[in-house]
Amino acid sequence: MTSSTGTGTRAERMRQPLSTEVMQAVAEKYGVCVRPFTMEVGDPDTGELRYVPVPCGSTVESVCAPCAKKAKALRMTQCREGWHLTEEPDFTSMPPTEEQKELTAFRADLVQAYREAVQQGEEGQADELREEIRGVDEELRQLGVRGRPPSPEPPLRKPAKRSTKRRQDAPNLPRRKVAKITVGREYAGKFRPSMFVTLTCDTYGRVREDGTPVDMATYDYRRAARDAVHFSALVDRWWQNLRRVVGWDVQYFATVEPQKRAAPHLHTALRGSIPHEVIRQVTEATYHQVWWPNHDQLIYCGDKTPVWDMRSLSFVDPDTREPLTGWDEAVEAVEEPAHVVTFGRQVHSKGILGGTDEAGRHIGYLTKYLTKSTSEVVEASSERQRDHHDRLHAELAVTPCSPRCPVWLLYGIQPRGVTSRTTPGHCKGRAHRRATLGLPGRRVLVSRKWSGKTLADHKADRKAFVRDMLAAVGIVKPEQDTSRLIWRKLNPGDRDAPPRAHLLMHAISERIAWRAEYDRALLAAGPPGSETSAIREAA
Repeated sequence: MTSSTGTGTRAERMRQPLSTEVMQAVAEKYGVCVRPFTMEVGDPDTGELRYVPVPCGSTVESVCAPCAKKAKALRMTQCREGWHLTEEPDFTSMPPTEEQKELTAFRADLVQAYREAVQQGEEGQADELREEIRGVDEELRQLGVRGRPPSPEPPLRKPAKRSTKRRQDAPNLPRRKVAKITVGREYAGKFRPSMFVTLTCDTYGRVREDGTPVDMATYDYRRAARDAVHFSALVDRWWQNLRRVVGWDVQYFATVEPQKRAAPHLHTALRGSIPHEVIRQVTEATYHQVWWPNHDQLIYCGDKTPVWDMRSLSFVDPDTREPLTGWDEAVEAVEEPAHVVTFGRQVHSKGILGGTDEAGRHIGYLTKYLTKSTSEVVEASSERQRDHHDRLHAELAVTPCSPRCPVWLLYGIQPRGVTSRTTPGHCKGRAHRRATLGLPGRRVLVSRKWSGKTLADHKADRKAFVRDMLAAVGIVKPEQDTSRLIWRKLNPGDRDAPPRAHLLMHAISERIAWRAEYDRALLAAGPPGSETSAIREAA
């Protein structure tokens, strides 16, 4: 039936795109964030007040494609610049200034006075001194002091010491003193190859091509869940062992991704060449022992859970009203590790020369899934896969992820930092989410001396590159000093906040003008071709 107003049927008009959808498509075309948050910017000198859209910074393409693509390009630049460095990055610390030393001495006096006030029971003075110590710590950070200063609180008890003797079922490794060298060896006066390595978790049972177990009844879901929770600690131990074996400070750029069976595996670019046999030996000999209380059998489940006692300020048994075992006491009673994590037998290593097409392909492979969420990478398309993920998630739901995890209450152990608002068995950590299936929160692992720069430094380099290109054709874009401005994030629903559509249209118009200026700079730099296209991609 044709409507009296407009052309076409109602169904045809309903299929036409909405204005917001068109606006989002244009924003994605020009690389503008589609879901910015609003900042109120005030100038104390002129009194001017304006509202600025700030990119959301999402790394997931389904959430914000422009921000995710920019983050991926930045990671690719970081990986490329650090993989085949020929010179050692300079990390020589600057000598402390007189102001830094004076503030540190003043802090030492404050800490001493604070501890004396605590011993004498003067709570009011102790609170004032604690706040003053926090202020001094903030001043030290503003002066450029790195690291966390020691806590003013005296340690209650020393942590339990564990034996560092290697397990009898793990092969021994040679150990060398790690030299302060991060650049690999050069061959034939010009070749400096590096490595690409893939590590996987151990097997938990035979699996099919779609990643589901052949027999779900015998598949070791408990070990799979615990290996996923402690995979990051195992990887850290692998870096440590590798450096001790080769004798130099190996640098890495790594990504953690899920396999079809939903187990994590690691792809890493290593700077410098390492024999394949050494990598295999280190992988075989690397393990991580979890010195936590035993958590094989649930004590509380269903409706019977520990309850909070206001008198003792702790959780107690619902029947006997006896307090649960504290975390420190439970750890001291541990005589053997609750779990041991190891890698699987599948180890892939390959030598890569810098500047080759193969190096570019492996950088793309490393960053392939950075714009996808974990649930998009291991999406279950069949009933059997969904059942497999449900079983793994059910085991992760009762697997503690840290000493502060509320899941410990189900095992009769009181975790650290427990309060009356803690719900037994309910943890907000990523390890327990159905969408992540135990994968660690950090999906990109970069060593400190990889490229000698942070992500903020790489972003500043790209801005400087664009400014230089524009300045070459007479378009000067001086960097503005925003340190004197007052920034305030507006909450959703704020009456003063302009509509997001208005900010988005302004950002699109601004980006079109910037793109036109940059295109002029590219044309002035040379005729259009592969070289200018590469420059544009780099910018």
